[in-house]
Amino acid sequence: MPDDAGLHALREAARLSPDNLPLRRHLAEQLLTKGYLAEAETEFRAALVLAPQDPDVITGLAEAFVRQSAYGAALSVLEPLLADPGHAPRAGLLAARALLGEGDVAGAARRYHDAVARDPSLADPGLAERLTPQPQPVTPAPPYAPETPLNRAEDPDDAEAERSGVTFADVAGMEAVKESLRVKLLLPLQQPELFAAFGKRAGGGVLLYGPPGAGKTHLARAAAGELGAAFISVGLADILDMYIGSSERNLRATFEMARRHRPCVLFFDEVDALAARRSDMRQAHTRQLVNQFLAELDGVEEHANEGVLVLAATNAPWYIDAAFRRPGRFDQMVFVPPPDASARAAILRILCRDKPLAEMDYDAVAKVTDGFVGADLKGVVDRAVETKLRQSISAGRPLPLTTNDLLTVAQATRPTAVKEWLGTARNYVLHANDSGAWDELMPWIDGKTGKTGMTGMKGMKGMKGMKGSKGRW
Repeated sequence: MPDDAGLHALREAARLSPDNLPLRRHLAEQLLTKGYLAEAETEFRAALVLAPQDPDVITGLAEAFVRQSAYGAALSVLEPLLADPGHAPRAGLLAARALLGEGDVAGAARRYHDAVARDPSLADPGLAERLTPQPQPVTPAPPYAPETPLNRAEDPDDAEAERSGVTFADVAGMEAVKESLRVKLLLPLQQPELFAAFGKRAGGGVLLYGPPGAGKTHLARAAAGELGAAFISVGLADILDMYIGSSERNLRATFEMARRHRPCVLFFDEVDALAARRSDMRQAHTRQLVNQFLAELDGVEEHANEGVLVLAATNAPWYIDAAFRRPGRFDQMVFVPPPDASARAAILRILCRDKPLAEMDYDAVAKVTDGFVGADLKGVVDRAVETKLRQSISAGRPLPLTTNDLLTVAQATRPTAVKEWLGTARNYVLHANDSGAWDELMPWIDGKTGKTGMTGMKGMKGMKGMKGSKGRW
């Protein structure tokens, strides 16, 4: 498709005036009209940076995505517009095309008919015909799709949720985190009348994030034990399946099992693998899994998830689709920080209980384990116990564990990944925090929490006045 002088002039003008929003938008629209789809997408993206809430820019970018068959990306960019009941009918029509491309014929039909009812000029007979259900022959299930454990778990007699024997008393430190979980998840179930008076119901979701090994899974189990609720822990292997459509069925079966066992804490570990940004995905079936996850969090019927407390953990919250942070989903993010010195001493005290002990100075061990998370401290205790067991076997009697045993192992151990994780977090706090989503991380990378936050974080003096920091810690 040959270029023309008009487009060339617009490109040159945009190059000379990159912050001119009307010019950028006009260039993008002309490129879209003439079929330069990839270039139009680039220009709409640039315009979106200048005006993130501009509905014309958003719908233009969505159309560029739809015409390039990037249906998941189109739905992702349209979602903020579609959340407004008064959104432009054109946005609904684009959503219908994208949903049809994703295989959601029913959802596409709803969007199409709503858009045409509000603006009859958008009627598209060809699209309407594709949205009309066609009779399908009944075929047996393919013999090559094996039944997965979660498919079988749809029978309530086949699987039982576990009961956690861990409570918040077994979680050292992290008082602010535990209080957040109490208010958000536990108290609505323990005092339903009080919360009902304010229109709040039991249920909802919390996203726990922080460095690896900080105790996110342990916290989730403790929340279930504190409540006396059923606990269902879900890993990637429980959901992901090589057969198209099976992952979505596994996810639906998991939520159904949680609803049968309510009150229930449903915990997703490494949730970023199941809830990644749809705009980064190239395969339709992976985007459909994210859509299914969002639908299950919303609940098909009113109050479907009442009594189901959804907790999720991730080391990489910045990779999660923004739609998961909308109200009613994972609308509260809780940072699970590396333990400070007093918390490390408390963790060591819990790890060493029920073992033969001499007089212990846990504070001394805590001082030499800066940067250690709970998993690191458990490793220190385990290796010290192994050494003491060998000594006890040689002595022919149990020898008590001493402070020096722990110090010897701790001084020979390097912490796992806190420094690297804080380095990654620093980039997001500095360059991607306009929404204030990462405010809780600020003290940990500018050194206000003590030595751990300063490790490897030189050159941060200029951060105190950075936009987005509210100093909540």
